[in-house]
Amino acid sequence: MVEEKSGGSIEATVDMPGERLRRCGPEALTDHELVAILLGTGCRGNSVVDVARSIVAAHPKEELMTMSLLSLAALKGVERVKACVFVAAFELTRRGLRKGIGILPVVSRPTDVAPSLSDIKDQRKDYFVFLFLNARNQIIHKEIVSIGSLSASIVHPREVFHAAVNHSAARVILAHNHPSGDVSPSKADIELARRLVDADNILGIDVLDHIIIAQSDFVSLKERNLL
Repeated sequence: MVEEKSGGSIEATVDMPGERLRRCGPEALTDHELVAILLGTGCRGNSVVDVARSIVAAHPKEELMTMSLLSLAALKGVERVKACVFVAAFELTRRGLRKGIGILPVVSRPTDVAPSLSDIKDQRKDYFVFLFLNARNQIIHKEIVSIGSLSASIVHPREVFHAAVNHSAARVILAHNHPSGDVSPSKADIELARRLVDADNILGIDVLDHIIIAQSDFVSLKERNLL
């Protein structure tokens, strides 16, 4: 975007942070641009961008998040009402982080599980794992329960749900790899998954899926209506 100055020269006009946020998303903004948006127009003198830049130069974001209301209100160019906005925004952020929002992987479809299984897909032995999820369908814990042939390592429902209770899980996803590269579920795979689903009906911890993964493919038993 350009505008012509009175002297006839053409000069680039710098986008305001709010406009950049709308066009590019929050990830594209610098720290001082994000601070400028929180400040809005409630600054004492100078432009909001200049005030934000000076604040970030003197107080990195990690420090700003721990400052008190009085300390924030004492910053040059910050009105008390805007200091309240900072405190509220930082407190919401802390609460979200404590709940794992934005950090823990969220599972809404089988493809969301694959990244959490990347460490077993290339293994030459069978790895059987549990993925424990909270009520928001976020993965809160991953546990390897068996290495070797599934026919030789029988997974008992009691072990699964005891671990789920210990981790305060609301849901469980079962997963194992097929070293052969063929992800077609065997009769034993289906029987094991169904045995655990039967147990979940009693204990109230949902078995969402059983995923079989290999180097270049994976399959969801739930998607194939095999649970």
